[in-house]
Amino acid sequence: IYSLASFFKYTSSRKKTVQPRMSEFTVKSTIISRYAFTTVSCTMVNSGSEAREGVFEMQIPAAAFISNFTMSIGNKTYYGEVTGKEKKHSSDDKARHKKPPSPTDGRENGYETFKASVFIPRKMQARFLLHYEELLQRRLGKYEYTVSIRPQQLVGRLRVEVNILENSGIVSLEVPPLRNSKHKGNGKVEGDVSPPPSTVVGHTKTLAKVTFNPSVVEQTRIARNGILGDFIIRYDVNRELSVGDIQILNGYFVHYFAPTDLPPLPKNVVFVLDSSASMVGTKLKQTKEALFTILQDLRPEDHFNIIGFSNRIKVWQQDRLVPVTPNNIRDAKKYIHNMSPTGGTNINGALQTGAKLLNDYIAQNDIDARSVSLIIFLTDGRPTVGETQSSKILSNVKDTIRDKFCLFTIGIGNDVDHKLLERMALENCGMTRHFQEDEDAASHLKGFYDEIGTPLLSDIRVDYPEDNVEQVTQNFFPNYFNGSEIIIAGKLINHTSDSLHVEVTASNSKKYILLKTDVAVDLPSRNDIRGVPGLEDGKGEKNYIERAWSYLTIKELLNSRLKSDDSQEKDYLMEKAKSMALTYNFVTPFTVLKMREAGLHSEPPQEEFISPSTDGIGEKLQSLQGHKAPPGLHRQQDKQRIKISRTSADGDPHFVIDFPSSKFSVCFNIDGEPGDILRLVSDHKESGVTVNGQLIGAPAPPNGHKKHRTYFSTITILSNKPERSYLEITPKRIILDDGERLLLSCDRSAVVRSSSLEVSISANSNITVTIRDTISFVILIHHYKKPAPYQRNHLGFYISNSKGLSSDSHGLLGQFLNHEVKLLQDSLNATHQQVGQNQTEALKPNPTNTLKVKGRLVPVVWKQRRIYNGQQEVDCWFAKNNADKLIDGSYKDYLASHPFDTGTSFGMVNSL
Repeated sequence: IYSLASFFKYTSSRKKTVQPRMSEFTVKSTIISRYAFTTVSCTMVNSGSEAREGVFEMQIPAAAFISNFTMSIGNKTYYGEVTGKEKKHSSDDKARHKKPPSPTDGRENGYETFKASVFIPRKMQARFLLHYEELLQRRLGKYEYTVSIRPQQLVGRLRVEVNILENSGIVSLEVPPLRNSKHKGNGKVEGDVSPPPSTVVGHTKTLAKVTFNPSVVEQTRIARNGILGDFIIRYDVNRELSVGDIQILNGYFVHYFAPTDLPPLPKNVVFVLDSSASMVGTKLKQTKEALFTILQDLRPEDHFNIIGFSNRIKVWQQDRLVPVTPNNIRDAKKYIHNMSPTGGTNINGALQTGAKLLNDYIAQNDIDARSVSLIIFLTDGRPTVGETQSSKILSNVKDTIRDKFCLFTIGIGNDVDHKLLERMALENCGMTRHFQEDEDAASHLKGFYDEIGTPLLSDIRVDYPEDNVEQVTQNFFPNYFNGSEIIIAGKLINHTSDSLHVEVTASNSKKYILLKTDVAVDLPSRNDIRGVPGLEDGKGEKNYIERAWSYLTIKELLNSRLKSDDSQEKDYLMEKAKSMALTYNFVTPFTVLKMREAGLHSEPPQEEFISPSTDGIGEKLQSLQGHKAPPGLHRQQDKQRIKISRTSADGDPHFVIDFPSSKFSVCFNIDGEPGDILRLVSDHKESGVTVNGQLIGAPAPPNGHKKHRTYFSTITILSNKPERSYLEITPKRIILDDGERLLLSCDRSAVVRSSSLEVSISANSNITVTIRDTISFVILIHHYKKPAPYQRNHLGFYISNSKGLSSDSHGLLGQFLNHEVKLLQDSLNATHQQVGQNQTEALKPNPTNTLKVKGRLVPVVWKQRRIYNGQQEVDCWFAKNNADKLIDGSYKDYLASHPFDTGTSFGMVNSL
């Protein structure tokens, strides 16, 4: 609890019966890329004939840092100064700070109370201005910003204004009814999800403005005592599976990583539940209710067990975790239903039993290597049986878990040891939550489980070049859960570099994933929010990325200190956190807010609100986000690097088959129809590989002989050995499905590797697909910046390595991979060995050259053909009329019925 003492020593024998009237209560907030600046302004008027005490009280999120406080009383102004906290405070300190005697006094449901009391002279007013900042955390797929509106009385002018600026794009913005933990319902109809009365919501793609401005009459309908409740805004931003959103401003960066469209990983979970006597009544009832729902949500691939503990420890299934089956879920529910509260609280014994059970299960069973193991521990009290010393319990738990899995802790009610639960979770890569004993406890418990119930990635590591960055916050994370977000921030040290290279590695299901990109580092002026109307503060202090970095760094220092047992290390971490907090003017456990008089007859505090104007802001906000390196920056050199065969299908589409031993190439066109699906490689029976390409149409160029052009819009690659998987590739995105669907964007570099398949993306350039290390295809991405009417973004397909394809492979390209073609010459005396690309001039004029293919004679002409694999052109013998006689059958025999068709073609039957 933050408490500021009175600045006027006033004594009176009279009782103070009338409170000063609150004439104005205003909250203005600006959220820029998840970082929230909040300013609370409150004016109190003493219209009485004597001085009266005015109390300003504000609940702020426990995760927030106060960054400033100013107040004016009459003609005097006082400002807050953040200083280092001394070990002992002198008795005449003007500002007294005390810790809450109990959680409900100062820290309730994730909030802390800031309180300032002053005596207001008669016929005068006092004005309070409080600033605090926080980095919003993503939970269950939403960011939640909350403002406590509890002025304790009806207010003449009450207004909340929240401006949200998210350059990625704002989605699913919602303003639910007011939430009040002490007065449930607030008169609203059950199931009502409409915003509070007088709420106005408006937003564009990247900017939202939400206002709440209830009249006195509307306030009275909500709560006559002025305790209206929490005003909540929930929203999310557009995102895709990629390296994430990286933003850079004035030498600092922040990196948000929250991939979607990933399949969940299997879980091995042990529930450790307190059933001591203190759980009697509501707490145990709510725990059981939540567990029934949680068990129902376990997936078929999960394994689980349940431990109930009091002074005795009862394991549901001895020495094992059981799979999720209808019978096991039914029996688990019976076990939980029959739990009865009795005895003391043996926290140490319960956790030792749970950790040993999970450790033994991991060691002794052939568990899925991709699975995530965790313990969920719930209690309502402190240790009373067995080991009761917190330090010893912490040490025992850490020694037993040994970084093999994570521990998540839940405290219910007012008697829990918060520090013990928080530190146990921190030391063992978990999270902690505290819930009050009320009718919502079951939904809170279920909500917390939902946060951690769907692991999507494990062992996530984010790397930046060491010579480019410094003071980077935590960059390794054991797990990533669906609906959450990983946030990393740091400082740039190489200011001459024009880009920041980023690599994310992780494990997903059966796959290893590497995502990488280069983010352009703009000139300092480009990303400066001072250039945006309404966001100026005149001081240049609101570099939101730098403040997000300082916020994250201080939080990590506090957590590291909490985990440390070394007194010297704790002192070092404390001094480091204190120094940074003083630099950024944050009130933390090691800093204190002291009030200084600004001088007599000074101006009242100015409202340093930072609320963006919506007029003409769209274009200027584009510079707020770190931009991708310009597409095509490294494209040409990427393509030059690729060593691939000329055997390909690209462009309109033009087909090329290279015969290295004969030292010449053959080419042909296929004039298909838009929507046709051409079978390019068909070796389903032997190697299990099929490649199909779907055509998209475009008008023919003017004065051309064709009625239309066609290009490959989609390439589908299927493989059924050793297990079935497929790739669907378009110029924008890739879907990889091997029983579990993975979505990748073509504009970010990435590598995805499983036991038999590797997909490597070079951003906006090409995709290399390698199957069992013996088959390799390269797909080129063709983007037009300003396409002509006859051009379409399309793909080119190249065969890089065909060793793993069988001699029976077929398809428009596949049928030539293991066959030789002979060139017959009627009018030239050159030997067969002399025929090749070095004989171009001699062969050009001869119209009667013929190829011999599988006993068929094919007339051909000499052509120079442009291809796109890094070489400008290739000399080839061209077969006319849709490759008549060159290919088995006619080109219509190579039409597939759908992109995933692996059936045999007419040509294959005839030839094989």
